[in-house]
Amino acid sequence: MDFAIDIVNLYKYLCETKKEYVLSKQLLRSGTSIGANLVEAQSGISKRDFIAKIYISLKETAETEYWLELLYKTDYLTIDEYQSINDKCKELCKLFNSITKNS
Repeated sequence: MDFAIDIVNLYKYLCETKKEYVLSKQLLRSGTSIGANLVEAQSGISKRDFIAKIYISLKETAETEYWLELLYKTDYLTIDEYQSINDKCKELCKLFNSITKNS
């Protein structure tokens, strides 16, 4: 949930400070979807269902990385802002990859 909170706060910052609404909305959707799919995975009815939801979380994480990079490359995020949250995103990718390989 901490990552989703970071995404929500980044979304608010982008809207209020940078007046950016389109890319940030995409970031909000993909970034908060990661945790929602993780919760669904924990309630999966089978191992196959669990793995499928983890894969969806992994895909949403990859999409979130894309939006973060685009926001950085279009000067909505500084290098420090970008690296801070993108590092967390990369850690989630590693975690989800590990789960899918070991399940």
